[in-house]
Parts: sequence; structure tokens; C-alpha cells
Amino acid sequence: MVEAATDKPLVLVVDDTPENLSLMSAVLKDRYKVKVASKGERALQIATTSPAPDIILLDVMMPEMDGYEVCRRLKADPRSAHIPVLFLTAKTDSDSEATGFQVGGVDYIGKPISPPVVLARVAAQLQLKRMADFLRDKNEFLEQAVSERTRELSAIQDVTILAMSSMAETRDNETGNHILRTQRYVQCLAQKLQALPQFANVLTDAYIHLLYKSAPLHDIGKVGIPDHILLKPGKLTPEEFEIMKTHTTLGYLAIDRAEKSLGMNLPFLAPAKEIALYHQEKWDGSGYPEGLVGEAIPLSARLMAVADVYDALISRRVYKGAMSHDEAMAILRQGRGTHFDPVVFDAFLEVEDEFRRIAINLSDPDH
Repeated sequence: MVEAATDKPLVLVVDDTPENLSLMSAVLKDRYKVKVASKGERALQIATTSPAPDIILLDVMMPEMDGYEVCRRLKADPRSAHIPVLFLTAKTDSDSEATGFQVGGVDYIGKPISPPVVLARVAAQLQLKRMADFLRDKNEFLEQAVSERTRELSAIQDVTILAMSSMAETRDNETGNHILRTQRYVQCLAQKLQALPQFANVLTDAYIHLLYKSAPLHDIGKVGIPDHILLKPGKLTPEEFEIMKTHTTLGYLAIDRAEKSLGMNLPFLAPAKEIALYHQEKWDGSGYPEGLVGEAIPLSARLMAVADVYDALISRRVYKGAMSHDEAMAILRQGRGTHFDPVVFDAFLEVEDEFRRIAINLSDPDH
């Protein structure tokens, strides 16, 4: 069955001899649409103009720009790199053929041509091109599908974390933008530490992104603290403080249960569990819930410790007023090496101005 003219593949024939162009056109015209070019520059123009040729038959020995150079330029241009090139030439020695393949040609047809050989070689290369085009389109489709699915999963993670963290915020409405600020503090501090050799392998861009996502869950356990303790305007009694301290464990267990309910391990929740459980630990071992010391405290929690305390000091709470940045810094400096990892704290001092900007840009409405 003969294909409709509009469905015929387009063949570009490039040769500086009019007689050869006429001959090739006569051989090809019944099966293919044919365009011709007598110079390399013109061939390059046609190859990069829509509709692009499906295949190019290219003479080697041409003035101004030989076929090898034309092929090099075709393969260097993304618009034409996928078009198969068949060389047509009287230069059939092995060195010439090797050069043709090196510059990107897919076949070599000697002159004088044999029409049946030309038609068979063109048909074979067009079939290969159709397969290559199909695979390329399929790969592009799959890449797009994977990209869309990745964005969807990332959005699901974001919504899940923010939904969970907002539960804690609704219980403690004085915190306002606290979770948004701490999220950005942690990211800022992690990016600063990323340049240090001892953290380079841990604080990858991907892990910092997870920390950014996880930070809002640090106080999720407050949903389990009774209102008369969580919202108490005065100082907590020792007994009340012991109950308040359980918010770390409650937060960890809430995230862990949510993960287990899905029947699978979710790596993106690992730093969230660490932060929820250990952000109240102190470098000298005087923190809670486990009294961990030094680097036994996960790095994620050491970062959050600085971010959380800084924000707590500069924010108004039911039991206290907001401090100025300088007042907060004076108190924080006293905790270097006792409350806070000294290396992390020194990095914090280097990004102090960025913390201040974050606090201003995300200040609570009454500030």
C-alpha cells in the first residue's frame, strides 16, 4: 500500500552536482518527499527548519564546506542531531569511511549509486529512526510522568507535615509564625554548616531540604499536653513541668505511629522524629527526655535547639513578653558548650543577621 503524500518521509539530498541531484530525486520521488541542496550552508538551513528532514543523503566532496563538516555541524545542533546522515561519495576507501562514521554518519553508499541499494539503505535507516524516535518520545513521557509524580509526592509530604504541625499551633496560638520561622532558621543554619568538612557528607542539599520540611513538627507533641499546663500564664510547678516535658516523646510517638500505620518506612520522616524527640536535649547532658550528651544528640536536634530557643526568646508567650534580638543573643551566648553544640553555635553567630531578618519578615501580627 502506497503512503499518502503527506505521510511520506522527507529526504534531503545534498550534492554540488546538478546531475546527481536530479538522479537522486528520480530514484526517491515515488516513495519519499525530496528536498535538495547544492551547498552545505543551505543543507544546514533546511535541516533546522520545520518540517525537518527525516533523513539526509550527503555528498562528501563539495566546495566551501565538505560533507564531513556539514555532518559535524548537524550533530552539534540539538535541532538536527537526531537526523540520520548517509554519505554518498566516490571516496570509498576505509579511511574515508571511518571518518564518515566518526563525524556521525550512519551509513556509507558508494558512487556510482545503485538505486535498489539506495532505496534499501534509506528504508532501513528510516525504520531505525522511527524506533529511536519512539524510544525518545517514550523516555520524555516517562521523565515527565516521574517528574510530575515526584512533585505530587513532595506536595503530599508538605501538606502532611504542615497539617500535623498546625495541630500543635492551634493549641498554642501565641506562637503565631513560630513554626515558619524555625523552619527557615534551621535551613539557614544547616546551609552555613554545610561548608564545614565534618558536615559536608551529612548536610547534603537533599537532607537540608528534609530538615526544612521536618522542622515544623518539633512541637507536634504539644497536642497531648493539657490546656491548663500548655496555656498557663505563670511559671509551671515542678509537677506541671514534668508533664510539659513529655511533649517530646508524645511528638515522636505520634509521628512513629503515623509511619507504622502505613506499613512502610518513610525516610523523609526520620529527621522529623529526631527533631521532635531530641530538640530539648542539651550539649552537656542536662536536657530531656534522655539526657544525651554531645554528638550523641542527632545533628538535626542540635540545629533545632538553637533555632527553637532563639525564637522562644524573641517571641511573646502567655507566660512572658518578647525580648529584643540583642537581649536574646546575650542569653544564648551563655549556653554555648552547655546548652548548645559549640560548633553549631559558632555557625549561628555567623548567620545571626539572617536570623534577625527571618524574624522580622515573619514576625507575629502584634509585633
